[in-house]
Order: sequence, then structure tokens, then C-alpha cells
Amino acid sequence: MARLAAVQALYQMEVSGIGAEAVVREFHDHRFDRDIEGDAPAVASPAGVPLAGADETFFADLVAGVVAAQGDIDKAIARRLSSGWRLGRIDATARAILRSGAFELMRRADIPSEVVIDEYVEIAKSFFDGAEPGFVNAALDAIARDERPT
Repeated sequence: MARLAAVQALYQMEVSGIGAEAVVREFHDHRFDRDIEGDAPAVASPAGVPLAGADETFFADLVAGVVAAQGDIDKAIARRLSSGWRLGRIDATARAILRSGAFELMRRADIPSEVVIDEYVEIAKSFFDGAEPGFVNAALDAIARDERPT
């Protein structure tokens, strides 16, 4: 649940311009341990997905880490986009998913690549019915190969 909350927070930060500290505080004060359906129209959210039991420390680390490393993260993602595509053309929710997943692959070697990829593909499936989960899978798999060569 911390990953889902991080994706939602990153999305909220992008569309509203709110900073990382403020969004982490808002999630802590108003979103954890309850159902978020209908809570805040600015937050991308699959209907009815509760954040109860989310690891708030991991959530805060993800949000802060993505913000701190966003330049490197965006470059890693951009290297894996098809020719002619820019990161800005990708849906804001998909962009948040990719950024959070890429951060973990780049900076959290303690978490296996397969776990990171599987978790973010499942998050993508909760938001998208089309090709986006496959795109997230392919992009994160490629970033994992770039960042964690065997």
C-alpha cells in the first residue's frame, strides 16, 4: 500500500504543485488508515482502494527519494522510451508509477527487481485497462537491466 500511496502523492504533487513535505504530511494526517474513495478529487486513485496498513516510513522515503533523484530518474526512463516519445507525453499517473518504480530500481538494491516490477505493474493494472501495464512492465524491466546488470 505504501507504493500505491507514493504513486498517488507523486501524481498529486505534479497536478497541484504541492511540495513533498506537504503531501507526505497530508497523507499522514488525512489519508492513511481509511478508504480514500471520493476523499480528494486531485488524487489519482482506483475507486475503493484503502491505504490502511501502509508503511508510512517507506511511503515518505519513496516520495522524498523520487523528488531528490527526479533528474536521474527521468533520464533513465527517457532512455527507454520509443524514439520520438518524451516523458511529458505519458499520462501523469503512468509517469508517477514509472518514477516511483525507477527510483526503487535505481536506489533500493535491497528490494529485488522482480518484486519492484511486479508491484508497479499491479498498481498500473488498478488504474488502467489498456496497454499501460505492459508498457510499465517493459520500461521497468529495461531500467532494471540498465541499473542492475547481472
